[in-house]
Amino acid sequence: MSTLSKSSPRIAGKGIQTSNSTTNYDYSARIRVRETPERRGYSVATANASSLLSFSESRSSTDQAVCSGERQPRTMSGSFTTQRETRASTPGVEANVSVTMSANGAYSIGISVPALHSTTTGSSSSSYSGQCYPKKGGTTNVPPVEGRTDPISFSTDGSHRVPLSNLDHLSGSYSKKYGNVTDTLVWDLRRCGTPLRLVDLKFEDMKFPLWEAWREVTPETTTVDGNIVRMRAIVANDSGEDQSATLMFKDRDQPGKNMPEGPAKLLKQVSFNVPAGEEKTVDFLWDTSGHAWYDDGRPKHRQSIKAEIWDNNKKIDDLSRNLNLAPRPLVLVHGYWADWSMWRTWPSMLNETHYAGWNAFAVGERPGNGKMDMGESATSLKPTKTISQNAAELTRYIRYAQEFSNAWHVDIVAHTMGGLVARQYIHLSMPIYPDGKPQVAHLLMLGTPNLGSPCADVMSAPLEAIGKPVEALREMRTGAVAQFNKHIVERKGVEFSALAGTHGVPRCYSLDFNDGFTPVPSALWTIADTARMNILYDTMASGGVFSDFVMPRIAKGPGVRPAGIKLEGPKSRTP
Repeated sequence: MSTLSKSSPRIAGKGIQTSNSTTNYDYSARIRVRETPERRGYSVATANASSLLSFSESRSSTDQAVCSGERQPRTMSGSFTTQRETRASTPGVEANVSVTMSANGAYSIGISVPALHSTTTGSSSSSYSGQCYPKKGGTTNVPPVEGRTDPISFSTDGSHRVPLSNLDHLSGSYSKKYGNVTDTLVWDLRRCGTPLRLVDLKFEDMKFPLWEAWREVTPETTTVDGNIVRMRAIVANDSGEDQSATLMFKDRDQPGKNMPEGPAKLLKQVSFNVPAGEEKTVDFLWDTSGHAWYDDGRPKHRQSIKAEIWDNNKKIDDLSRNLNLAPRPLVLVHGYWADWSMWRTWPSMLNETHYAGWNAFAVGERPGNGKMDMGESATSLKPTKTISQNAAELTRYIRYAQEFSNAWHVDIVAHTMGGLVARQYIHLSMPIYPDGKPQVAHLLMLGTPNLGSPCADVMSAPLEAIGKPVEALREMRTGAVAQFNKHIVERKGVEFSALAGTHGVPRCYSLDFNDGFTPVPSALWTIADTARMNILYDTMASGGVFSDFVMPRIAKGPGVRPAGIKLEGPKSRTP
């Protein structure tokens, strides 16, 4: 692309004329070299070529003049634009490819593509203002003009050398610059005899929330654990006959630095056919659930995916690419007498644990995306939101976390009453996506009063008696939660885990140990996966809870049952 700007005074010396022009030229040709049908050691080359030459120019001029009958000079101006495009495209045109090699192993590649049929279109427009006699502008379209482009030829400088490791395979690239024009030649040539070869291996995931809205995942970007990834292997048939073979997608295990590479695990095997001289894209939809971790809980931030072509039990080509993978976002739901700041240290803990970018979203940190209210403190008598209202806020925040991370699935860590809010969200609002998996993969509850709290009975009764109930407190009474449990029963395949604090001695007319507010039986409820820690409810956002309770349940590799813990009590009726 070249640009030119120019400014000069008008002849009368009372004005100025400026012009700006841009010329852009883009030429591309993909040349396929294949053995002739006779298979006598000769090759033919065909090219799919296209070019675009565009030119645009804008001119403007101003002048000062006195019109008849006027005393003061006026400013007169004119603007003019010109646009022109020459497009050319020819599929399957015959081309030439030459390889010359010296005795010392240096070689050069030369290509030539004949002239292409082209069409030139254009337009010009003008506008005026300030003239003594109004002058009308307008736009004129230039009729299409047929023509031909110049032939193209280009060769490397002979500085490349044949790799001793594989004398049958030449690949590389070469660029040369001429002023504002850069010519680049990229080649991948193999000795005739292997008709099928892998041209490329790409990855795509879906742009949340649009199912089937595929977008490429490049080596510089990351997808998220639980997303469906479409692997796309492009296979070329360089022969003159139709070819059939098998494509294998494999996961090359890379344990880490200074550790030996494990065996490649077969992900999918696909049979395919490619017509003579053509290319075919072979797709495989891969569920990435669990693949952000090894089965022993270590972080795995990159998948090394390998595509292999097999024919008659012989591997004839392979290609490997890396796919960056981050864990599912962690949505942090605060409980009663708290706000989002209780999770302030969690983002740094997540980043230190998984270096591919593990995101934490504390509900309410960005209130524009949702803010819950369960009371400011134990002494606050201000009105609060109900469980239903807080569940609506959680709905908004989960959506925000998914859109920010482009994640189709999340995990939730909920503190105290936040667990009841999360349970209601799962029962009433949580969607099941076309992949058959619940939006929330795992709900981890920290001190949640799943059977209510006797302390809430003691604290809420006087307030209700004087007509000033605090909803967050009233809804945690044992009777209120009993009614809640009759209606909120759906788990929809979400894995539940519960932590109970045992540091508190029996209180509030209850004989059970507790975390200062929730008795152990209430926290554990009917959950199969449970744990107990000698802590109080206001220390459950500590690093110890993260490392000893949350991490072992989130960091599950694909070989560990991600949602296979048997649920006791109420079960989801959703398949």
